[in-house]
Amino acid sequence: MSLAYLAEHAENALFALELAEREAAHLAYTHKTLFALQIDLSWVKSLATYEDRAEKIDAFVSRFGRLQDHIGEKLYPRFARLMGEQPKSLLDVLAYAERMQWLDSAEAFVGSRKLRNQLVHEYMAAPELFLEALQTADTATLMLLEVVARMRDQSQQLGLNRHAAD
Repeated sequence: MSLAYLAEHAENALFALELAEREAAHLAYTHKTLFALQIDLSWVKSLATYEDRAEKIDAFVSRFGRLQDHIGEKLYPRFARLMGEQPKSLLDVLAYAERMQWLDSAEAFVGSRKLRNQLVHEYMAAPELFLEALQTADTATLMLLEVVARMRDQSQQLGLNRHAAD
């Protein structure tokens, strides 16, 4: 008999996936509404004047960071344990996720973590750098949303569902 996964970890993995899907839905909405706007340097410089724009940026950066943290700290580690792995560090987790094809590039994921820091710290200080970081975050968001979709696919391939974990 061959086990596809360790059943004692199924509930935690599914819970992490459900949270990731909710976070991803919120990020997708904010991403869609933010990047539907014409964002250029003058738009970025106007953030101090237009509270609604600044609020949209804050929501995007917050949701981007939350999903990213959740993937790296909860979703991937719990699915790794589900599959019998015990990664010890974030780099171990990301390397495993890459091997499992849950992630195209661990390096790109790490880069998106640095990007988040730029989105937070360059926001008020350097409009040019912030614009560049925001444009890069557009693509990085798509990567994060794809990660969640891949994990849902992995869950389905394993035959996991909430009822089976209960």
